[in-house]
Amino acid sequence: MSNQEIIDKLLNGEMKLYQVDNEVSAKDATDIRREFLEQKYDIELSNISNYTLDMERASARNIENSIGVLQLPMGIAGPLKINGEYCQREVFVPLATSEGALVASINRGASTITASGGVNARVISDIMTRAPAIKCENAVEALKIKQWFVDNFDELKDIAESTTSHGKLIKIDPILIVGSYVYPRFVFSTGDSMGMNMVTIASEKILEKLAEATTATHLALSGNVCVDKKPAAINIVEGRGKTVVADILIPKEIVEKKLKTTTQTIVEANIAKNLIGSAASGSMAYNAHYANMVAAIFLATGQDAAHVVEGSLGITTAENRNGDLYFSVNLPDLPVATVGGGTSLEVAHEGLEILGVAGSGHAKEFAEIVASTVLAGELSLVGAIAAGHLARAHQQHGRG
Repeated sequence: MSNQEIIDKLLNGEMKLYQVDNEVSAKDATDIRREFLEQKYDIELSNISNYTLDMERASARNIENSIGVLQLPMGIAGPLKINGEYCQREVFVPLATSEGALVASINRGASTITASGGVNARVISDIMTRAPAIKCENAVEALKIKQWFVDNFDELKDIAESTTSHGKLIKIDPILIVGSYVYPRFVFSTGDSMGMNMVTIASEKILEKLAEATTATHLALSGNVCVDKKPAAINIVEGRGKTVVADILIPKEIVEKKLKTTTQTIVEANIAKNLIGSAASGSMAYNAHYANMVAAIFLATGQDAAHVVEGSLGITTAENRNGDLYFSVNLPDLPVATVGGGTSLEVAHEGLEILGVAGSGHAKEFAEIVASTVLAGELSLVGAIAAGHLARAHQQHGRG
C-alpha cells in the first residue's frame, strides 16, 4: 500500500494506528500517523515533524504510535563547582524548560556556590523498590506469609538475582499487613540503571515461588507501597532511588554581594516559607521548588519525567553561623540513571555527555550533580524571596 492508501484506511477506521508499523518502517509509520492527523483535523504539524532522533530505535524502545518529537528550549547553567564523593569538579548543567528566569536563577545560584568554594554532595543510599499486593484467606494466614518471606529470604534473594546481572535484593522490609492483605517491600540495588524494569522482573520471579509454595494469591505486582511516581512518606523515611544530601557554607560577604540580601533574612524566609508554610499546608515537600530543577535536568538527560513527583520531595534548611549562611537540601527519593530508558535517546545522551556522566559507572556521580543543581536553584529562589526580587526577575525575563 502507498502512504496515502494507509492514511485513507486510518481515516475510514479500517486500520488501527499501531497497525501501520506492520506495513512500513518506523520512520514512515511516524510520517503516516502525523499526516493522518493533519488531514483529519486540517492542521499543519511542521514542527513536530522536525527531528534528528533515530525513530527506528526509539520506536523499538521508547515510544508507541510515534508522530514526531517534542522540542523544548535547552539552556546551560554554570560553572557549578561540586565537592562530591563521585563528582569533584566544575560542571555546566543542561536544563530543558519553558519557564523564563529558571535557568538564570540556577545560574546565579551556581555562581554563588562556585565563589564560595563549591557544594558538598553525598549519596546516602541507593535502592529501588517494588511492593506487590498479596491476598490471603485471613489475617492469621497473612502473618504466616509475612514470616514465609522472612524465613526464605536467602532463597528468594537467589531467585531474584538470577534474573539480572546487576540487581541485588538487599532486604524485604517493611512487610505490611492490612487485614488479609500483605505488602512486602522488595528493596534492590540496581547499579547505573534506574532499575524499575529490573526490579519488576525480579519481583515477579519471587511471586512465582510464592504461588508454588503457599496458598496466597498475588493481586498486583505493584501494590502502591513501592511507592512509584507518587508522593509518599515511606519514600521520605526509607528512601527510594538515590538518597542525596548537599550543603554549603557561604561567607557573609558573598551572600550580600551575590544574593543581594543578608544571611538572617534568608534564614527567616526559609523558616516562614519552606518549613512553617509547608507544615501549615500539610505538604510533604518542605522546599521552595525542587521540582523545577529536577524536571529541567530530567528532561535534558532522558530521565523518566514522571519521577519528578518523587524528586520534588525533601527539606531545605538554612542557618546563620556567625553571619555566614549554612544552606542544605536533601533529596530522599531521586530515581536517576545514566544507562537504559530514555538516556539512550540521542539528545538525552548529549545532555549526559555535557555533564560527563554518559554510560555505565556514573549514576551516583549524576545524582550528586542533580542534588547540587537543586541546591543552586533553591538558594537562588530563597535569596530572591528574601531580597524581594522574585517578581522583578520574572518581569525582567519576560514572564508576567
